[in-house]
Amino acid sequence: MKDTLYDSEAKIMEILWDNGTLPAREIGRIAADSIGWNKNTTYTVIKKLEAKGCLRRDEPGFLCTPLVSREAMRRREASTLLHKVFGGSRRALFSALLEEETLSEAERDELRALIDKR
Repeated sequence: MKDTLYDSEAKIMEILWDNGTLPAREIGRIAADSIGWNKNTTYTVIKKLEAKGCLRRDEPGFLCTPLVSREAMRRREASTLLHKVFGGSRRALFSALLEEETLSEAERDELRALIDKR
């Protein structure tokens, strides 16, 4: 994958991650139903994702297969956010996330356990 995803690209990838390999026409149908996009918009975004190396299109049927996992994309986007907005400071990122958030005791315990694993 070459770049971070735009919101429109992430929407198409979510469709693929939720459903697996699909023909472009089926992606178009799902995007029309869930997002309100027309076929041309969907196909344009599919082509951009292919150019970025996020999906592969195969014949017959213009089948689209995700080449990047949801988890890999999350890690990539989180890293981009960390460096772009917080200057690489994990502390600043966590502070910003937690500052406005009320966490339950269970959520705090879960976050502590994740930190302790590292």
